[in-house]
Amino acid sequence: MDTDTPALASLSIPLASLRMQALEAGPADGPLILLLHGFPELSESWRDVLPVLGAAGYHAVAPDLRGYGGTDRPRKGYDLDTLAEDIYQLARHLQPDRPIHLVGHDWGGGIAYHVAATRPDIVATLTVVNCPHPSVLLRRIWRPAQLRRSWYMFFFQLPWLPERALSANNGARVPGLIRRGMSRNSQVSDARLAPYAQNLSHPDAARAAVDYYRQSFRDLLTPNGARRLLQGYPRIRAPFRLVWAEEDRALGRELTHDLEPWFELPPQVRFLPGVGHFAPLEAPALVSAQILEHVGTHPPQPIRRA
Repeated sequence: MDTDTPALASLSIPLASLRMQALEAGPADGPLILLLHGFPELSESWRDVLPVLGAAGYHAVAPDLRGYGGTDRPRKGYDLDTLAEDIYQLARHLQPDRPIHLVGHDWGGGIAYHVAATRPDIVATLTVVNCPHPSVLLRRIWRPAQLRRSWYMFFFQLPWLPERALSANNGARVPGLIRRGMSRNSQVSDARLAPYAQNLSHPDAARAAVDYYRQSFRDLLTPNGARRLLQGYPRIRAPFRLVWAEEDRALGRELTHDLEPWFELPPQVRFLPGVGHFAPLEAPALVSAQILEHVGTHPPQPIRRA
C-alpha cells in the first residue's frame, strides 16, 4: 500500500444473507453513499474517492462484494437478484429511514442498476461508472466490435480454467489485467494493485469472481431471462448519471446511447477523456467530482411507509 493513500475506517457488517467487509469515510449520520466495485477489484478501488465524499459531509461506504476480499464467500448466490439483495440489506442496515445514493463501477454498476430498478424506494440517485445498462448491453453485445471486446465473458463460461488462470502464481496475472484496461498515462503504482492479486490468489475467491459471469449467462438462458431484460425490465425512476471513461477498451462508447427507454427521467451522460476502464483507480478526483455534482442536486427524503 502506498504510504500517501488515505487511512480509512474498516467495517464488518453482519447481514441476514452474509457478513460484509467495507471501508468507510465521513460522518455516520451523513447521507449514505454506497460505492460498489467491479471485477477484478475490491472496496480498495474507492480508497481515494471515499475521503473526498466524506469531507463533503456524506457517509461514504464501499463494501467488498459477495465473494470478494473480507466479505463472505458462499458457494452460491452470484445471480443478480441475490447480489442486489445483499446491497439492499446493507443499505437498510446503515440507513434505514432514508433512500441512499448508489454508485457502481463495472460489475458494481450492473448490481446498482438492478437495485435501482427492483428496489426503487431506497435509491435517491444512481451514478454508474463504465457499465452499460443491462438491457442496452444485451442488445448490443452481439455486434462484431463489442463481441470482440467481450471475449473474456465467454472465456469465463469454461469450467475451472478461468479461476485457475487468475489464481496462478499468487494472482500474478491480475495487476496486468487491470493495467491493460487503464489509459496509457495511468500513474497507479504496483503497490496499489497488489491487494487485487492477493485476493484472487485464493482459488475460491477467483471462482467467486468468475461465477458472476457464469451465473449471468445461465440466467439469460432461462425461459424468461432474456425477455425480462429486453421487454419487462422496470424503468429506473432515480435520477441517473452515467460517467464514461472514453479509453475503455472493453466497452464501446455506443453503449452510452439510447438510454431513455430505461429511465423515467432524462439520463445524464458525462465523458472522461483520457481515462481508461478503471476510472475510480485512475482518476479518483474526476470521478469524485462527478458523484458530488450529481448527488448534491438530489438530497434524499424520508422513505414513505405504507
